[in-house]
Amino acid sequence: QVQLVESGGGLVQAGGSLRLSCAASGRTFSISVMGWFRQAPGKEREFVAAITWRGGSASAADSVKGRYTISRDNAKNTVYLQMNSLKPEDTAVYYCAATPLGAGGRYDYWGQGTQITVSS
Repeated sequence: QVQLVESGGGLVQAGGSLRLSCAASGRTFSISVMGWFRQAPGKEREFVAAITWRGGSASAADSVKGRYTISRDNAKNTVYLQMNSLKPEDTAVYYCAATPLGAGGRYDYWGQGTQITVSS
């Protein structure tokens, strides 16, 4: 089992920055990919960014490319999401998720979510 806890959410003005953290515990050696998703009110959950645990290969959704950067610190079992130039449309609950080795790419583990509110 893997447990994920997000932190760093809050209220920020448009154009500002936030850094989210996701601390993993449990069987962290089994993690293949760590990712971030978000869900705005009335909308479906969408992919934000992901990073491979071993190689650090990162990807991001087109909507956040150039503004968000995902990174990880394996020694601390933590993944980060640096969010710059925030826009009101970035307002959502942000979730950290993990794909275990052998899971076929499915995100089996999820954090509780952290609220990001961007005011205009």
